[in-house]
Amino acid sequence: MIHIDASEGEGGGQVLRTALALSMVTGQPVLLENIRARRPKPGLMRQHLTCVGAAQAVSGAQVDGATPGGQTLRFTPGPVRGGDYHCSVGTAGSVMLVLQTVWPALLLADAPARLTLQGGTHNPMAPSFHFVEQAYAPLVRRLGAAATLQLRRCGFYPGGGGEVHAELHPAGPEGLQPFDLTARGPLIGRHAECLVPGVRRSVAERELGVLRDQLGWAHDHRAIPVTRQNEGPGNALLATLHHAHVTEVFCSIGEKSRSAETVGEDVVRQVQHYLGSNAALGPHLADQWALPLGLAVWRSGRAARYTCTEVSLHASTNFQTIERFLPVQFEARPLPDGQAMQVEVRSTGDNAA
Repeated sequence: MIHIDASEGEGGGQVLRTALALSMVTGQPVLLENIRARRPKPGLMRQHLTCVGAAQAVSGAQVDGATPGGQTLRFTPGPVRGGDYHCSVGTAGSVMLVLQTVWPALLLADAPARLTLQGGTHNPMAPSFHFVEQAYAPLVRRLGAAATLQLRRCGFYPGGGGEVHAELHPAGPEGLQPFDLTARGPLIGRHAECLVPGVRRSVAERELGVLRDQLGWAHDHRAIPVTRQNEGPGNALLATLHHAHVTEVFCSIGEKSRSAETVGEDVVRQVQHYLGSNAALGPHLADQWALPLGLAVWRSGRAARYTCTEVSLHASTNFQTIERFLPVQFEARPLPDGQAMQVEVRSTGDNAA
């Protein structure tokens, strides 16, 4: 059994999610202690318990300690199975984090999986549906595993109520194939959109106006898509950059305490930070890409590289957690221009193909 002190490094919920994913992938039991110990509300919250429940469902795992506020969890997985699954957070907690917990294991399942996920789809401190569907999923497909994601209904804090359908296929006959992603390639297109169900349209106009004034991005009526009243109230501003080799999506969530201008300026800062570098991936995609790429390196025995604007503490903690389960090593170093980092993932043992 692998023992992990979940308070080390960044110390958040990602240690739990990565450990659950790789426990299922490798069949190794894991004991997590001090889960979210340094957070204002330590231990397992509803969202984390949904991740545990989803992992238990797809792997038939034996679980001890899955209680609200619990800081110790023992997880012993069985074989990962495809099939139909329904997961409800029960609050506005992020369903996208639940999806990313089980997706790596389902890349190696015996059959496709169809998931219905209910909860929050656009949350602070979590990837939005648009980010996962447009930035993360295309890279997973390039590894050799088909996936289709559909947003049935948006869900925002505090009401939740969002719904996402996902059809995830295991890797094809050739298995997961790692690839280098060191350049983003030419810009193909860019667009902004603002989700404002149950919120005045003027809020969207003001947020999009900040992008127009500070980035020079024009927008039309499609930038404020039609939403239903039961999808809100809520607000998310999204800016998408389509490059030849990668798509990046930047998001900021509106709340009562934040002005429309603050939301817009937040997205502007994210876009400018990305455009100020030649790196392929922004900080969040660099973090989340590590796990599926590490799986592909392990299964194939071939190294792979990617460049990113920065390696956050969140990402470096994720690297360390992955190395606890897989015979791979992450090495991050700055590029000569000083404007980006390169992350190399290489195998340190026998591949599992």
